[in-house]
Amino acid sequence: MMQAAQASLLPDGRRLHLNHGPIDLIVEAFGAQGEIRAAYGQAVARFETILGELVAELPDLRTAATLDGARAFAGAVARRMEASVAPLARDFLTPMAAVAGAVADEVLAALVAGRTLERAYVNNGGDIALFIAEGRRIDAAIAGSGGGAADRLTIAWGDPVRGIATSGWRGRSFSLGIADAVTVLARNAAQADAAATVIANAVDLPGHPAVRRTPAAEMAPDSDLGRRVVTTAVAHLSSRDVDEALHGGLIVARALRSGGDIEGAALFLQGVARICDIETLESREAADARMPAHA
Repeated sequence: MMQAAQASLLPDGRRLHLNHGPIDLIVEAFGAQGEIRAAYGQAVARFETILGELVAELPDLRTAATLDGARAFAGAVARRMEASVAPLARDFLTPMAAVAGAVADEVLAALVAGRTLERAYVNNGGDIALFIAEGRRIDAAIAGSGGGAADRLTIAWGDPVRGIATSGWRGRSFSLGIADAVTVLARNAAQADAAATVIANAVDLPGHPAVRRTPAAEMAPDSDLGRRVVTTAVAHLSSRDVDEALHGGLIVARALRSGGDIEGAALFLQGVARICDIETLESREAADARMPAHA
C-alpha cells in the first residue's frame, strides 16, 4: 500500500516540504501571508495525487519517446514529460528524463493558480520551477563540480527562463556521460531537465580507460535505461581529455540553444567549466553584493 503524501513547514516557517515516495520537494512563495497560505494549500492538494498518476502510467513512461511525440498520456505530469523529451529524442530518451522537472512545473502551476504572489519556486532535488511576477527577480546559484556555488545569476521577470535543472553522473539519476554536472536554463523545468540529461550524456569519452561503466539494470532492475551502460566512476583525466569531453557536450548545448530548446547551459567536468549563452552569469564576488539566492 502506498504511503500517504507528507506536507509540513520547515523549521524556518517559510518553506514547505512535500514528500511522497521518491518525490521530495522544497517550495517557497513570497508575498502577503494570506496568499502564501492559500498557495501552499493548493500545492499540497495537487501534490497528493501526482505519484499515483505517475505510477499508473509508469510502464509507458519508461519506454522510448519518438520525435513526433504522438503518445497521449492521461496524467498532466506525464504529458509534460512526453512533451519535453519528444523534441530531443533523436537518440534513446524516455519521458523519465524529465520527471523531476515536470513534477516541479505541475506543483508550481497549482501553487500560483489564482494567487497574487511576488515570486515562488518549487525545487525538486535541484530541478527548479520558477514563478516571477512583473518587475520581480530571482537570484539562483549554479553549483559546479566542487560542491559549492560556482556562480550566481539573476533571472528577471522579462527573461524567458522559468526552469533550471542539473544532470550528471554524480547526481541522483544515471548518466551515460561523464559530466560532473550540466545545468540548463529553459522555459520550464521539464524542458531544462530533459535537455540537461541529453547534454550530460554528450559530455563523454567513449571507451576511455579512466571511465568505469555498469549496465543500469544491474544497479536498478527497473531502470528505464535497461542494459545501457551508465557511468559509475571517473578517474583523473588529462586537460586534453577534459576539453574533448566538454567540447562534445558544448556542441549539443549550442545546437539546442540554436533550436530554441534551451536558453543556456553550464557544463562542468573536473574543475573545468564551459558556458553556453548565459549572458547574465556573474562572478560570485559580484553576486554576493546583492540579495541572497532564492532558488
